[in-house]
Amino acid sequence: MRAILLTGVNQLEVREVPDPAPADGEVVVRIAAAALNHRDVWIKLGQYAGLKFPSIPGSDGVGEVVATGAGVEAAWLGRRVVINPSFGWGAGEAAQGAGFSILGLPRDGTLAELIAVPVAQVSVAPGHLGDEEAAALPLAGLTAWRALMARAGLRAGERVLVGGVGGGTAVFALQFAVAAGAEVWVTSSSAEKIARAKTLGARGGFDYTRPGWAEAAEREAGGLFDVIIDSAGGNGFEALVDVAAPGGRIAFFGATRGNPSVLPMRKIFWRQLSLLGSTMGSPADWDAMLAAVARHAIRPVVGEVFPFARAAEAFALMERGGQFGKIVLKP
Repeated sequence: MRAILLTGVNQLEVREVPDPAPADGEVVVRIAAAALNHRDVWIKLGQYAGLKFPSIPGSDGVGEVVATGAGVEAAWLGRRVVINPSFGWGAGEAAQGAGFSILGLPRDGTLAELIAVPVAQVSVAPGHLGDEEAAALPLAGLTAWRALMARAGLRAGERVLVGGVGGGTAVFALQFAVAAGAEVWVTSSSAEKIARAKTLGARGGFDYTRPGWAEAAEREAGGLFDVIIDSAGGNGFEALVDVAAPGGRIAFFGATRGNPSVLPMRKIFWRQLSLLGSTMGSPADWDAMLAAVARHAIRPVVGEVFPFARAAEAFALMERGGQFGKIVLKP
């Protein structure tokens, strides 16, 4: 089969590799479409723990089950499935266990024509989604769902601020919050991305690079925010504390701008804010997310689609943050 292979730091190529065989309890999926995440870029740049080369990246994929291992019902053959990239979560809902990993490292990922995974990691793909849309869903959708619903406990009617809209997870957080009946606002450094967010149901947006954006946000939104979703961190984090309503929740799943140099402790305790770290999601989160996508007919936003042969272009687009929604790759 053909696969997108990382052979070293910043060394990417499309190469023929052996087809996978299903172990006991596994299925082989013929990938129809896969999608990129920032995690894949960090692995490519050598900025991720547990690097190994060569490796096949990719956490997101949809395709048809073409082979089954021992102990797997034959009824899975021919089914169109999406792959849950959250492996070995563990028994608890509060946090992942010691055996947790994410598909695409250390286990070879979805940027290949075929992949073998445990049957417990696949679910029938939502019927209203095409291959490109379904491929866009798994990692970003699961991450957004857990942060917004399981961790922040979003309720209908609350005011939500989604930071850095344009990235796949932020766009999902916007879509899920709108579907849940929240009033949603966004931030971005791009007026075009804010305009795109409005077409998905956002009330408006704010340029986080402008001085005084937090005061403008409170004024324009008519108040502070009950739930804030962030993946950037850095010194801009204090502005998020400033726009959080008393008793508000800030859920975050990344630190692309680094750690805040100062955490405003007095503001946090005086307003009784909750800071909620979040990573991926449990099997229960996965099932709830898929059910919500089907119930609300949510369609993932696909920004760009590339063939495997243009993988380097796809990675470069994600590295410069030029996309709105997900970047999809097709064999």
